[in-house]
Amino acid sequence: MRFLKDIDFSFECKNVGRLAAALTFLVAAGSSATLLADDESVPWTHAISMHGSPALGPDEPFPYANPEAPKGGTITLGVQGTFDSLNSFIVQGGWTSARGMRERQFGNNILESLLVRSYAEPFSLYGLIAQRVRMPDSREWIEFELNPDAKFSDGSPVTVDDIIFSLEIIRDKGRPPYRNWYAAIKEKEVTAPNRLKLVFENGDNRELPLLIALAPIFSKKNTDAENFDKSSLNPPVGSGPYKFKTIEPGRLVVYEKNPDYWAKDLAVKAGFDNFDEIRVEYFRDETTLQEAFKKGLVQALQFRDPARWATGFDFPAAKNGDVIQLEIPRGVPAPMQGIAINTRREQFSDRTVRKALRMLFDFEWVNRNLYYGLYKRTAGYWDNSELSSIGRPASDRERELLAPFPDAVDPEVMEGTWRPADADGSGRDRKVLRAALAEFAKAGYSLKDRKLVDEKTGNQLSFEILAKNEDEEKLALAYIRTLELLGINASVRSVDPSQFEDRRTKRDFDMVFNTWYASLSPGAEQYGRWSSKAAETEGSFNFVGAREPAIDALIDELVGARSRENFVDAVRAFDRVLISGAYAVPLYHVSADWVAHWKQVVPPQHHSLYGHEFDTWWSADAQ
Repeated sequence: MRFLKDIDFSFECKNVGRLAAALTFLVAAGSSATLLADDESVPWTHAISMHGSPALGPDEPFPYANPEAPKGGTITLGVQGTFDSLNSFIVQGGWTSARGMRERQFGNNILESLLVRSYAEPFSLYGLIAQRVRMPDSREWIEFELNPDAKFSDGSPVTVDDIIFSLEIIRDKGRPPYRNWYAAIKEKEVTAPNRLKLVFENGDNRELPLLIALAPIFSKKNTDAENFDKSSLNPPVGSGPYKFKTIEPGRLVVYEKNPDYWAKDLAVKAGFDNFDEIRVEYFRDETTLQEAFKKGLVQALQFRDPARWATGFDFPAAKNGDVIQLEIPRGVPAPMQGIAINTRREQFSDRTVRKALRMLFDFEWVNRNLYYGLYKRTAGYWDNSELSSIGRPASDRERELLAPFPDAVDPEVMEGTWRPADADGSGRDRKVLRAALAEFAKAGYSLKDRKLVDEKTGNQLSFEILAKNEDEEKLALAYIRTLELLGINASVRSVDPSQFEDRRTKRDFDMVFNTWYASLSPGAEQYGRWSSKAAETEGSFNFVGAREPAIDALIDELVGARSRENFVDAVRAFDRVLISGAYAVPLYHVSADWVAHWKQVVPPQHHSLYGHEFDTWWSADAQ
């Protein structure tokens, strides 16, 4: 519901935004429109949680930031890749937008949301642009009360109209899954000049109110609504602690501190946003990025390659202590790194073929010869957590959820006995090769003239693995050496990061490297990753093209779970279906973040459950 849509205030007023909101409320109150009844029994609070209660009181800072951190100085961060957009919420350019505008590791520097997430808890949100919030246990609606001090970087107040505009522009022109979430809002009710109530069709998706609370808030007057869905380098105006200082497409973004940042004294911002300037430099390849770090041109860097982590610190600055290596433990499920299989391709439509291909990755050989034995084998999508099905037989509740889909889960996965193929590390384990060949035979393939061919068509099993850097290429080649032993014609194609994202978005690949990041509170984002609807939706994260009724049903179950126990059962059952579907060749993981930094920048003593967050670091030279 929208009020006072077409009135134009042409006079000067210091608080014109707030006055407009007040008049909006007065007109609405006097109109014939029927407003939803106010439920006074639902209390206002400073925070909400997906399950249980928030851990912190209204004036407590987040425990992984240092409230006494000094302010000032500069940090230079580096990423491999490029950028050609400043809007990550649209299909066109959303995959190649600049880093640091709104993300956990680099900070919410430009765009903020109504509530902010604490990464010390599974899924709890605290007041930011909205100083208070309330929602009933049914979660059929949520209401926000805006902080009267909230301002955009140009000094204009954040109003209810800006909130409505932001939700509607992404609903209409954004990419999945965001547009799907915001489309689920059935009514918008302005209940006071600084209050907005959002009503949903029902409370089945219990995560939805929290996802809405994390929507990015744009300035309506400073946003080009007509061209919002077009890739652009026009800097958005947000309410965050930084403004754009420099934008050099594909090379550099510099954020400068807004001295008038409205939220700097809030408890949820204590210990954050400590640098006067944040520089994010882009490098075309990983080797160049590593060399820049060794020279001090990049001051802090996350490492993902064990070889570089184990052997790459023999340069003078590391030897004399000017560069420090950190292993930051993570308290969340291990990310599922794998080689995603595009099931839209005819040769991958049979999951028996995908299972056989999954067996042929010799983890022991790769870990020992390429990665110094530093990795652990990944099996499922929530390893190292209570949400994982690995090593656990399905509970009665899980079996009940899976009963309508008798073919969705393999027996050994149901009983918790399944593990990835355990090769002997030789790169040619005959036991595994024979077992994989038997699986291929079930799918109608046989060896002829040292080629694995489809007995019906006579075509050799052939495919291409898409890689975006030399590390992925090296891993693909190791995998291909084993595939060739069974007469499979596999090749690797390396492309630059921009082309990689374009081909992945357009589903123009056979296999592609991908990481499915996991949390302690998976929810509606799983629709975008795995649902049948997302399989052919442009811009979705369902790269593999999964179309499985059991997946759709279990996502409904986990987002609608009303207790932690039911939630865990739903996620474990979901994990079993994904594993049985063999949508990827699982690779490996570590249980810590590998981060190295120069002594000029300082990390906090404590870190979040998710690892490092550079917006809690500070400059050693700051006072």
